[in-house]
Amino acid sequence: MAAESPLLLSLVEEFVSGLQDSKAKDTATGVKDGQFTVLQLVEALGQSLTSSQPHTRARGVQLLSEVLQDNHGVLTEREVELLLAFYENRLKDHYVITPPVLRGLLALTKSRKLPPGSAVSMLRSVFQDVHVQSLMLAERACVYNVLINLMESREDELKGLGADFVFGFVQSMDGERDPRNLLLAFQIARNIVLRGYSMGKFTEELFEVTSCYFPIDFSPPPNDPHGITKEELIQALRAVLTGTPKFAEFLLPLIIEKLDSDVQSAKLDSLQTLAASVGQYEHRDLAEFLEGLWSSLRREVFQTSSEKIEAAALAAVTALTSCLSRSVLNSDSEDSLSSFLDLVLRDCKHHLFEPDLKLVWPSTKLLQAACSASFRAAHSITSAVVPPLVEQYNSRTQCSHRRTLLEVAQRFIQSTASCLSVDHDESLFSAYKDSLCSLVFSALSESNSSLQITAASVLTSLAQQPGLLQDSDIELAVDHLTRLLLTDEDERVSVAVVECAGALAEQHPAAFVTKLIPTLKKEMFSDRRESSELRSHHAVRQRCLSALAAVSVRASVVMESAPVLLDVLCSAHADPDRFSVDEVVRACLSLQRIAERVQDGEDTSRCFHDVIVPRLLSLALQAAMQSDGSSDRHSPLVEEEVLSAMVPVISTACSRLQTFAEQTASRAVSLFLDGDVSFLPDNSFPPRVQLLQQQQEEDSSWRQTQLVCLLMACVCSLPHSVALSQEERLLLELEELSCSCRHPLSYTSAAKCFAGLVNKKPQGPSLDSLIQGVIKRVSGELDRPSSPLRTQAFTLLIWVAKALLLRYHPLFSALTDKLFSLLDDALLGPMAADSFSLLMSDSADVLNRGCHADVRIMYRQRFFSENSAKLVEGFNAAPQEKKANYLKALSNIVNKLPKQVQVSELPALLSLLLEALTCPDEGVQLSTLSCLQPVLINPPQVLIQQLEALVSRLLALIGSPAMKIRVASIRCVLALSCFPAHEVLPFRSRVLRALAPPLDDRKRLVRREAVQARAEWFLLGSPGGR
Repeated sequence: MAAESPLLLSLVEEFVSGLQDSKAKDTATGVKDGQFTVLQLVEALGQSLTSSQPHTRARGVQLLSEVLQDNHGVLTEREVELLLAFYENRLKDHYVITPPVLRGLLALTKSRKLPPGSAVSMLRSVFQDVHVQSLMLAERACVYNVLINLMESREDELKGLGADFVFGFVQSMDGERDPRNLLLAFQIARNIVLRGYSMGKFTEELFEVTSCYFPIDFSPPPNDPHGITKEELIQALRAVLTGTPKFAEFLLPLIIEKLDSDVQSAKLDSLQTLAASVGQYEHRDLAEFLEGLWSSLRREVFQTSSEKIEAAALAAVTALTSCLSRSVLNSDSEDSLSSFLDLVLRDCKHHLFEPDLKLVWPSTKLLQAACSASFRAAHSITSAVVPPLVEQYNSRTQCSHRRTLLEVAQRFIQSTASCLSVDHDESLFSAYKDSLCSLVFSALSESNSSLQITAASVLTSLAQQPGLLQDSDIELAVDHLTRLLLTDEDERVSVAVVECAGALAEQHPAAFVTKLIPTLKKEMFSDRRESSELRSHHAVRQRCLSALAAVSVRASVVMESAPVLLDVLCSAHADPDRFSVDEVVRACLSLQRIAERVQDGEDTSRCFHDVIVPRLLSLALQAAMQSDGSSDRHSPLVEEEVLSAMVPVISTACSRLQTFAEQTASRAVSLFLDGDVSFLPDNSFPPRVQLLQQQQEEDSSWRQTQLVCLLMACVCSLPHSVALSQEERLLLELEELSCSCRHPLSYTSAAKCFAGLVNKKPQGPSLDSLIQGVIKRVSGELDRPSSPLRTQAFTLLIWVAKALLLRYHPLFSALTDKLFSLLDDALLGPMAADSFSLLMSDSADVLNRGCHADVRIMYRQRFFSENSAKLVEGFNAAPQEKKANYLKALSNIVNKLPKQVQVSELPALLSLLLEALTCPDEGVQLSTLSCLQPVLINPPQVLIQQLEALVSRLLALIGSPAMKIRVASIRCVLALSCFPAHEVLPFRSRVLRALAPPLDDRKRLVRREAVQARAEWFLLGSPGGR
């Protein structure tokens, strides 16, 4: 035997006799480093382990157990066997030795060298010699963790114990109250029921020892370091109770009992547990309790006071019906599903035919929940409900009753949408198709708007039933929808009809191609010039344009609808009096919606890139090249509003329908750089069109240069992978146009197009050289106060700055510094302050993720963190008349930050924000108020210290002439009432006087906010208040 190490003896002595707990760590380290072995440690502990003093023996065992916690992996099988025998023997020793013994056993269960059969002997010793619930919390957790470890590593041995293992666990768990240990105990119980442990005659005991905690009633203490939630306990217990059908005879009566509780959380937990449990059951497990369960579920829906409980009860009905639907019928077995559905129909069916009573909707929901469970259930209920429902509809005369019955029918159709027969795809409503269609078409023919809207929804639901509607039904439906589109002026009806048409066209496109689109085209192009008809005809055209967009989902429909929309633009160009600018814009919006919704494929992509986009470019170019002469009549296609509506059509087509997008971009570049018009339809243009060159007669050249916005739509929406031809030349031309053109739309669009290309241009010397050239040119113009092109240079500066900001380019800081310097400029200062809003906002037509721009995450936060200090320094150094620009810039930046960032960063900028509230610019005031409001909910200490200044400024803004500022300031005043009462109580009378005038404000929104705020301030410091 090796000599005992003096170091080891010293460590043992200091731990056992000196009560120095840190020596256990040193001893464990020594074993791990090989200075001595576990066997040598046991020999060194000899006197301690055999001492006549229980506490000395306990300290010895404790040292051994703590060393084993870190060194169980180095033990041999023989060592584990000896240590296990030692620990099992020590369980019979004095009770003070039990805790360290359990920790030692826990360490041994982690060893891979645990001998066969040792798990059984260990558990027998624990179950026989330890009364678990008399132990402290940590020791009880040790026992549970021992069980968990053995269930993972020695499951077969534990199963060999049979029901004795379950009995031992039940005794150990019985009476447990700590939530941390309950999670462990529930995990063990779940393993027992899910992994096939034999419960034998102790099934009910296991259920009782766990179900006594049901439903969970636990509120974690504030600042709980363990983080255990009520939901965790609920889910852990539910996994046990619902894990086996053997618990059904005990669980279902318990749930029925708990559903009688007045505690809402108990009801909710019971209903959710019921829904989870029946997924494991067969119909035999439920048969005895069906009537009691149905009675409780019906009551929770009929007499509900909570939407959550109602939803949970309906989910339980669906789960229950689904379980019963899985039953296999024998000649001598009872059909449990039929028995249950008979109960449901008996209590609910008659309420459906009382449309003026309140139980019609609860009954509908219950039947709908049962319907959605299975094809068998849906077939039984629909065959019992639909025929009398149709009969009731036909016998009723009041529109409100008819509408209710229609809505009930729709609920049933929707609930069975996913219920198809296992044998065929025939709809459940095939037998009632004719009567339902007759009912719907009759309602569409009524004059009552609500009835028509409901009928349109029912028709949509019917169309979504596979194979239900025939071609003749669809054609008749299209006729009704077309009639309503053309004649009914109720906006709600037109919206419902357009939605219905869109849903039907997706399933049955042929009828819309042959009937709807030709009819709408004929109506839109009919000539009604009498003043009495113009307004109504304009509304009809609006509805027709919306309908054309809604039905164009399939490629076959797009091929027919898109030319009609293009004809609207062509007709408006040929005869400006034929269609108004608003109608032309609506036609473009319809094309955009088609591009957003159409199914992407080769046919649709070719349609857009070979037909629609070239046609739009051709029409815009024709309009731009018309000589305006002295006539006031000009094509609406030169209007900025129309061109701005064309841009998203082209950009959506290029970004979403990418098959031929590269071809479109290449053609557009050739058109604008080389005047190549060969791909344009109706080609009657001069051979070389100069679209990016300003003509000598600048008064007319703007019509051509403004078309650069369409070029932007083509080239700035492409993915990064698409290479653009002649990109360097195009960038030079765009830079020149943006810096020299006098027309706002032209130079702004050129700057945006330039920025969009720069954002996607690969990193490298070419990009850096291009940006440095732009900086030099822009700075040259901006530094000359007499330059007539400063606005153009500034526009290019801000868009290039945004392009670089989004991609984190290092040269962005040079542009930022230039932008900050412009805040002191007499003419451009206000524009520079406003431009920070553009930097921080999402752009609709370029430099956004939809256009495949390079947008890095959290670029707003990065910009704020790098530049907020510059703004503060600039504000402090600026003369008084320029400070407003800095305040506006700061407000625009902070207002676009995420709310959580605002809350954390605003305290440092509070003095400037308070100053911004006194700025005469209403935009600054409004954005500052919107920044302050979330901070006031959880005010930092620095804000409370500035309370006097804050209250004074907010009360002054209550009388602002702008309604939005009055509303925002009153909301901030309301938030102040939640500050610590002793801080805000001195301002109570002042605030109440200031809130009195808004009670008579001419705007209802202001009055509403004032009433709420004044009520809270009245309660402040009053009995019953805060």
